[in-house]
Amino acid sequence: MVPLRERDFGKEIVLIASQSSGPGGQHVNRVNTHVRLRFNVVKSDLLNAQEKARIINRLGQQITKTGDLIITSQTERSQLRNKKEALEKFYRLIEIALLPDKKRIASHPPKTASIKRLEKKRRQGEKKIWRRKLGKQSVRDDE
Repeated sequence: MVPLRERDFGKEIVLIASQSSGPGGQHVNRVNTHVRLRFNVVKSDLLNAQEKARIINRLGQQITKTGDLIITSQTERSQLRNKKEALEKFYRLIEIALLPDKKRIASHPPKTASIKRLEKKRRQGEKKIWRRKLGKQSVRDDE
């Protein structure tokens, strides 16, 4: 299997530049520095079916109904730097989504934790018993 960064996603990625908000003064109104990266996960030829399913499952919140993964970048004042940042975000997201799940190792609480929990429970019960006794005595005093 070819490593992710060595695959040529350039043919499947669409980069769209538009006017950005934020710092830049009057310059920001003249240049298109805001970069939006679109990548259709469903129609990709570079990902196999298993990888597509895993990405859709893991990044479902960020994928549109048509299967597009949309990443934006507008932190830099340069379009080129925003493109690089968007591509870096894309690769990072895909790499994280394709990481295998960690196997959960079943564990049990230590014996001291169980003893502590039972002791706390016993003290709480005693408190309630004392409150009940005091409450009944105060009612009798009023009569």
